[in-house]
Amino acid sequence: MKKNIVMIGGSHGIGLQIVQELMADYEVYVASRSLGALEGLNVNHITFDAVTGTFMTKELPNEIDGFVYCPGSINLKPFKMMSLDTFKEDMQLNFFSLLNVVKEIVPKMTKGGSMVFFSTVAVGTGMPFHTSIAAAKGAIEGFARSLAAEYAPNMRVNVIAPSLVDTPLAGRLLSSESKRELLSQRHPLKRIGEPADIANLAVFLLSDKSSWMTGQVIKVDGGIGTLNIS
Repeated sequence: MKKNIVMIGGSHGIGLQIVQELMADYEVYVASRSLGALEGLNVNHITFDAVTGTFMTKELPNEIDGFVYCPGSINLKPFKMMSLDTFKEDMQLNFFSLLNVVKEIVPKMTKGGSMVFFSTVAVGTGMPFHTSIAAAKGAIEGFARSLAAEYAPNMRVNVIAPSLVDTPLAGRLLSSESKRELLSQRHPLKRIGEPADIANLAVFLLSDKSSWMTGQVIKVDGGIGTLNIS
């Protein structure tokens, strides 16, 4: 019998890549605002808005082996141009909406189940113009470590912290070849991340191959968060 994976988001970008890599070996449930690129794929879709919706666990299986929360935001502006509402919106989407769903999912998680959340390299490496998103994702990192400690050894919780990835969410930052080249050169590996770079790790963390890993924040960032090659 296939294991059950529940994802919040998954109709585009990294989430869609994760779905595509999972669906052959797992029963995948995706809760997102629209079907989008999931149409025609072998997944179970639930219409759900992470910010405004009430999560209905009755539409899910009684046993959940893996959980992934994909929604996120990129608000990159000088702090003096950031309103309090922007901070609240980023915190709502990235953290509080995650929290609301996790509270419903945890009772259904099987022993040995795995949760995967997303942060950003900007939490561990101070970067200008990242105050809002770094604050929201920093909350996720602290929450994940505490949750992992509280539920060990029965459930694992890990976080992926990417740098810039070529997804629709990052479209404004990668809107021209000159921008893409400039941002590629900032990374020691001289390229922007691809959805598969992140999805490969997410699939690994959901699998039994990572069964001795929990409470980790793992950078997948082309080296930018660790190496200084300037």
